[in-house]
Amino acid sequence: MTTKPNALPWLLLSAAVIVLDQLSKWWALAALQPAGMPHPVIPGLLNWTLAYNPGAAFSFLAWGNGWQRWFFVVLALVISAVLVVWLLRTARRDWRTALPLALVIGGAIGNLIDRLHAAQVTDFIDVYHRDWHYPVFNLADCGITVGAVLLVAFGLFGGKGQGGVR
Repeated sequence: MTTKPNALPWLLLSAAVIVLDQLSKWWALAALQPAGMPHPVIPGLLNWTLAYNPGAAFSFLAWGNGWQRWFFVVLALVISAVLVVWLLRTARRDWRTALPLALVIGGAIGNLIDRLHAAQVTDFIDVYHRDWHYPVFNLADCGITVGAVLLVAFGLFGGKGQGGVR
């Protein structure tokens, strides 16, 4: 019985997402003080604005008394572990599965590091138009979102890929 190479090397992409996320947050903390003050990048569209979020996406559960930190830590660990097992069972050449999973893992761990270190996530990308502002986010959030969208898109429109889950 021969085993096919699995997709675990895609975790290198996860590591790259984590490193870029943490470096960008380090830069934001150093360069974008005080928190809440916009630094225009593309007027009318994009600011760098330092913000902190103790909750999840769109500040979900940010109002909690601290219990949400540990809830999101456990959630990130469980989801990351499940996705690593999925990568383990995915053929290396199945990039339509491996790429999105690696992006989600990298993003989840990037934000997990923030929660463990500071009990909140550092955000700084502020997209807006006139008075409308999308919730401020970071590169880890981008990895999670792009990975999730690609996973759905490839699942719905990618057809039956070769070398998927064993």
